[in-house]
Amino acid sequence: MSKKIFFITFFLTCILLQTFGQGFNKYRREELWSFSLQGGPSQYFGDLYALWQYKEGVQPDYYAGFSARYTFGTNLKVRGDLGYYQISGQDDHADPKSGRVPRNLNFRSKNWETAILIEYYLKPVKKYNINRDFFNPYVFLGLGASTIDPYTNYKDNWVALRPLRTENELYNNVVVIMPMGIGLKFKANLYLDLFIEGNYRFTFSDYLDDVSAFDISGFYEELIEDYISGENPDRLRLSVRQERFLLPNGEPNIELIRNTQGSARRGSGDPRLNEPGARYDGYFTLSAGAEINFSYGFWRNWIFQRRGRVFRNW
Repeated sequence: MSKKIFFITFFLTCILLQTFGQGFNKYRREELWSFSLQGGPSQYFGDLYALWQYKEGVQPDYYAGFSARYTFGTNLKVRGDLGYYQISGQDDHADPKSGRVPRNLNFRSKNWETAILIEYYLKPVKKYNINRDFFNPYVFLGLGASTIDPYTNYKDNWVALRPLRTENELYNNVVVIMPMGIGLKFKANLYLDLFIEGNYRFTFSDYLDDVSAFDISGFYEELIEDYISGENPDRLRLSVRQERFLLPNGEPNIELIRNTQGSARRGSGDPRLNEPGARYDGYFTLSAGAEINFSYGFWRNWIFQRRGRVFRNW
């Protein structure tokens, strides 16, 4: 009888130890995968905007994105981004003292972007999820691609600029980007992190805004020919909008354009030609988001059992 009691007691003890062991270990998993949603304002930098030189102030648009992360090193994560954003610019907000020549140009572009990045965290991230640090700053660098699709507001209508070839060039509608920036992550609970980050995208294109050439001197005759023939008159209309080069009825002054050999101003110059002051366009986003660390324990214990106190700090 005593042997039966011993074996039953031993058996129940093993079951209890196994049960409690699983209950504790579910909090000691390394969460290799995580997913996040983020959003915030975006800001364009290019030929139709210069915060430092012309004191134009911040002119924000919007950004929304999704990211997936995988932890592969003590302080490293690889990250994939998919985002949608709008950028815009115009040259009528400059400080009058800046000396900027008013060109009356404007654009708006709604684009998709994707990128692969490497994140480096100040504190280790390859550890049990319950032991994640409360605050963890990080930096990141990557490579990706973005669509570009600039439109301009002309007589209260939005007109696509790329098909018009306003600078006599049909540039690519997908450009290479190099995102880089810094962020700060905050541990909200066992599975959830909140974060804020600043991300600047260097691009290898000067046509996010459809403006690159310093003036139209290299192609004004082609624009005039299309205007006179009626084949594509909007090319000249939307390339030259500087008031000095317009007739009283708002149409381009062809005689003046020819007499000045196409000196109507456009941008800061083509960086591919190493022109002084020329530079590629870029854009910046300041985003806040929520990141969920996925694991077997997340599905079993946080969703299906509906555990409360989502923002409990561990």
